[in-house]
Parts: sequence; C-alpha cells; structure tokens
Amino acid sequence: MRAMGGLWRWRHNPLRRATDLVEAWLALTSLLLILLVAPVIGTLVGGLAQDTLQRSVRDQIRTRHLVTATVVRKLSRSPLDTDPETSSAHDLRNRVIADWTAPDGSFHHGPTLVEGKSADPGDRFAMWTDAHGAVVARPLDPATATTHAVLAGIGAALLTAGAVEAARRLLVWRMVRRRYARWDQEWERAGPDWGRTGAGS
Repeated sequence: MRAMGGLWRWRHNPLRRATDLVEAWLALTSLLLILLVAPVIGTLVGGLAQDTLQRSVRDQIRTRHLVTATVVRKLSRSPLDTDPETSSAHDLRNRVIADWTAPDGSFHHGPTLVEGKSADPGDRFAMWTDAHGAVVARPLDPATATTHAVLAGIGAALLTAGAVEAARRLLVWRMVRRRYARWDQEWERAGPDWGRTGAGS
C-alpha cells in the first residue's frame, strides 16, 4: 500500500514508470474496496445469517419440547470413557436408562444423558424431545444465534478484504515479473557491446 502514498508525487515525476502509476492506482482502488465494499458484504452476509438462524431458532422452539424423565438405572461407563484427561467432563454427565412421556402422550424407555454427579433410580430430570418423544438437543438460543450471525458477517468482511489484497498482490507480482523480463531483454540486447571501446558508451 505504500505505492499509494507516492501517487501524488508521481504525477509529474520524469522518473515515473507507467507501472508505478498503475501500482499506485491499484493500491488506492484496493484500499477503497477494503474500506467500502468489505463492510457492505459483511453486513449483508451477517443479515442473511441472522434471518436464517432466527428462523431456525423459532422452528426449534416450536418443535422441541421440555419433558420430565425418570431415571430407571444408571448405565456403566464404557472402557473408552475412562480417559483421565476428560474424566472431569464425564463426571458432569451420566448415561442412564430413563422413562419419559412424549408431548403426544406416547411412553418412551431408553438410554439418555443426564447432567449432574448423581443419577440414582427414581431421580427426575428435564430433557428435550420432539413431538413424538425422540431425544433432541436443546433449542438454539436467540442470543447465540445472533452471535453466530455477527461472527459470520465479520468473517465475510475479512475474507473479502483478504481476497482484494491477495488480488492486488498478484497483479503487482505479475507487473514486477513483466518489468524484470523487459529488463532482461534490454540487458541481452546491450550485452554484446557492453564495455567495448568505441561502442558509444
């Protein structure tokens, strides 16, 4: 981006190359795109994500129900669950066999997870199910959905800015390569006469 700073100086500079001016205008255009277009794209993506996620939140709240289940018996832990590094996380959730009644009135019996250090037979706990009693995850929280939408918008803006900067660098790299190729051609033409007496040098 430092080439942009020389844009004004290079307007009437006799040492200015055409590529210098192009590079400066390219830097200025990239800066304007990053400052103006990237935030707009981020806002649009964030708004679309917000609409989609909030619609999903409403659907989940409508279709998922909090029911009360009763512990029948605690399931023994699998040998794979005895990892000492993750034991603290496993201590907070227990696998149990439980009974519950679905919102449609059907009775269900099966394995599920219950939070808490104790899960004794007869203990009651809340769990989320669909209308037919199948165990589901808790509905997405509206605040969490908004956070995800904001992060999506920021990510889109950063990706746009990165893409613009990458395109600028690629174009500048190609201009520099072309400049070096022209210099090599000029040196090859001047090479045979270089340093000879009477060669006009």
